[in-house]
Amino acid sequence: MLNKILVINKDKGVTSREVVNKLSKILGIKKIGHTGTLDPIATGVLVCLTGKYTKLVDMITSLEKEYIATIKLGIKTDTLDITGSVLEENYNYEINKEQIVQVLNSFIGEKEQIVPIYSAVHIHGKRLYEYARENKQVELPKRIVYIKEIELLNYQDDLIKFRVVVSKGTYIRSLIKDICDTLNVLGTMDELVRTKQGLFTIENAYNLKNISDNEYQSLKLEDVLDLKMVALDKDLEKKVLNGNKLELNYDGYILFKKDDIDVALYYFEKNIGTLKILMNN
Repeated sequence: MLNKILVINKDKGVTSREVVNKLSKILGIKKIGHTGTLDPIATGVLVCLTGKYTKLVDMITSLEKEYIATIKLGIKTDTLDITGSVLEENYNYEINKEQIVQVLNSFIGEKEQIVPIYSAVHIHGKRLYEYARENKQVELPKRIVYIKEIELLNYQDDLIKFRVVVSKGTYIRSLIKDICDTLNVLGTMDELVRTKQGLFTIENAYNLKNISDNEYQSLKLEDVLDLKMVALDKDLEKKVLNGNKLELNYDGYILFKKDDIDVALYYFEKNIGTLKILMNN
């Protein structure tokens, strides 16, 4: 089966692109993509799509994500995480759990966030991390993100661990910087685990060895979407393959199949017809 949804538990120390490249070799599938970059330091849920399902990358990337993050207090780094060069150290601080909880709660809702310079965002034809490596100044873009949930899990010694649920495009490193600035302490991201993306959870994820040993289960669209499946007749097949607008009195997703093979995924809204064609040939 060329069309797969794979929930990978990414290891620390590899890039998301390296995971995709390794999957491509293991599965013998060239058309493969992931749905939300994880930094090399980060581990956890990396949803990968193969074949025709790669057309749904944007849809799955847009799903909210849950992380468990750990802050190391007392140091500031250029990359905003523990892998970077230390810019400043100050272990002379006094904070307590009540202060941390209060500050974390203050971040719930819509927030403006500055994109970190060590990121892959394009500015004037170059990625931000290229400016950083060349030691060149560039105005960092800002974006509006949404923090849905945030809670303190533990505070011990110089480590703060918290859980957070965020919208697409949220940089946890930047969130940690803002948290530390509000607490008036130095801090950097020490660990990061993505535990959930939409309905995809780390408990149901597989590492690359599982995939290589064929000890995994891939998912299909009907496993993760509330949808209606429709078998194509000749007339409907021609319209669907041509990407024509269809008038159907239906709300939600419809997956068109032929001989039990996924052909196209449409999203409908009653009395409007096709709202979006998410996947077709």
